[in-house]
Amino acid sequence: MIKIRTKLLIYFASILLLLILLFFVREQSNNKVMELYNENVTYFFLLNEITKTTNQTFQSLQIYVHEPLVENLKHYQEGKEQLFQLQQVFREQEKKGISKKNVLNMMTSFLEQTEQTVEGVANQDIQEYSLHLQEAEITSGYIHEKTLDIINMELANYQELSVLIDNKVMNIQKMGTSIIIAIIILSILFALWFSNGITRTIERLTKAAKEISSGRYTGKDVIVSQKDELFLLTKTFNEMKRNILESVNEIEEKARLAQLLKEMELKSLQNQINPHFLFNTLNTISKTSYIEGAERTSDLISSVSTLLRYNIGNLDRQKTLKDEVEIIREYFFIQKARFRDRVEFIENVDPSCLSTPLPCLTLQPIIENAFIHGIEGMAAGAKIEIHIYHKARMVCIDVNDNGVGMDQETIDRLLSKEEESEFSLSKKGSGHSTGIGMRNVMDRLKLFDKESTFTISSRIGEGTKVSIRLRTNQDRGA
Repeated sequence: MIKIRTKLLIYFASILLLLILLFFVREQSNNKVMELYNENVTYFFLLNEITKTTNQTFQSLQIYVHEPLVENLKHYQEGKEQLFQLQQVFREQEKKGISKKNVLNMMTSFLEQTEQTVEGVANQDIQEYSLHLQEAEITSGYIHEKTLDIINMELANYQELSVLIDNKVMNIQKMGTSIIIAIIILSILFALWFSNGITRTIERLTKAAKEISSGRYTGKDVIVSQKDELFLLTKTFNEMKRNILESVNEIEEKARLAQLLKEMELKSLQNQINPHFLFNTLNTISKTSYIEGAERTSDLISSVSTLLRYNIGNLDRQKTLKDEVEIIREYFFIQKARFRDRVEFIENVDPSCLSTPLPCLTLQPIIENAFIHGIEGMAAGAKIEIHIYHKARMVCIDVNDNGVGMDQETIDRLLSKEEESEFSLSKKGSGHSTGIGMRNVMDRLKLFDKESTFTISSRIGEGTKVSIRLRTNQDRGA
């Protein structure tokens, strides 16, 4: 029994051999035609260049005879040297014959006569250089006539040869057409032969795959009678369908359990405290403090109430940079009451960036991390700076602190996908963490804007810098 791979290899090998044969024959023919064409064209150009250079050299010589200046002599010598080089090239040509020898001899005679003319001018022998100049002019005319005769003769020969070349090209084209027709016929025969063996099985597999894509995993298994590669494929497909059915059932069960667990956790949290009761209580205490004259205490309680209300809400809601900046201002107001002059908050915000949307609770966890792990232990001189600005069609958010810093291993752990590590880090402070780790912030940012970036750079003893890059509203809309 012939395997499918063997069938394909035989077919493609046959096609490849035919194409290689066609390409080789055409390439050989084209190379020969191009060689012949280039050889004749080069030869014609060389003869034309000889005639042209001979005339230019004679004209330069005439000018020198009438005005024997150094500059005119230089022009003549340049033309003579060029003509001498052309003579060497013409002598090396493969074409032979009496005409070629005659041209070479006339070129040599012409160069000798021009030299004798120059010597006569140098000796101021008018009779001598006039005689040689006249002979050089006659020789120049002979060279011109002889090169034209050679070109005409070569063109006549080339015309006869071109007829033979055209016949050869026609034969090659017929051969190429025959090979292409043979390839088409072989392709049709192969398609019919190959499709009869596998089309039926593929149709069954396609029908079963459509049922699976529509969510029906309980259909009958696909049955194949032939023992070839399609038999193994069909067997694997049937096993895959059963595995998918088992996996779907398992996932549904896990999802049900996870949903149940989440609902239990939410109910447990709701049972611990009633947020509305807490907000109302804090507002009552704040108003009472204000009435009693404790205005700073009232402001602190109001800030705590605002911070709690913002944190307890749904994390999936969308906020703007303006909301986030206002919340961290409340957070810093509370921390200033605690740390007083030990900490300084520097705010450098471009107002045009404040309308940029971003997930809720993005900046506060970063500021908290800077407080808890960066500057909380500093006795004085602690600084935290938030810088928001536009750069290269992006909204840039930089949070800098001059705290203790961290090593690369700690940075990698913060940026890793292990939730336990970041959760444990969030618990290390003074107990006022939001419980939202840095990785959680990064994940929510990436879900919100796939092109956003989150980086941390730090050195031990030199502080830490957290940078966020977000697309502007216009780019996100586009």
